[in-house]
Amino acid sequence: MKKSFTLYAFILLVLINIFTYMFLSKEVKFEQNRYEKTTKKLRDSVALMINKLIDANYFSLENNENAQNYFDSAIANKTIAYEKLIPVVTEKLMDLNANPKGNPYVGQDQIGANKFVINKVKVLNHRWIIADYSDGKMWGEVLLKYFVNEDESISFEVMQSLLYAQ
Repeated sequence: MKKSFTLYAFILLVLINIFTYMFLSKEVKFEQNRYEKTTKKLRDSVALMINKLIDANYFSLENNENAQNYFDSAIANKTIAYEKLIPVVTEKLMDLNANPKGNPYVGQDQIGANKFVINKVKVLNHRWIIADYSDGKMWGEVLLKYFVNEDESISFEVMQSLLYAQ
């Protein structure tokens, strides 16, 4: 009886080991497959987001070689690095928010108690800027022309302004 119990116990342990080995080896393959699928999905998502970002930045001075060449052309008396120009133009426009009557380049007069100030600025090319403005209750967008003068000062001109209904 003791021999048969030992034999049954041995057979049972061998079967448990075989089933455990099979389970663990298939689990590793399953996890590897799941990892590969997830990695592929994430790479596709990253590629899609990169393409969306490229499309979103299509109209920007950073990606417009023709507009960049405007500042490097032989016709111009001096060369301006567009990488340095963008923050300077943005800062000059945002500095005008300190005006007590609001930023004069939003294209709107002060309506309520709050003044209109520019929140976001995007330099589209060597001549145009689009900006978002608000007074805290009303929002709008403005299309501006900008010019780099001979003395390297920046001047602005409102092309079109749009105030959204409340």
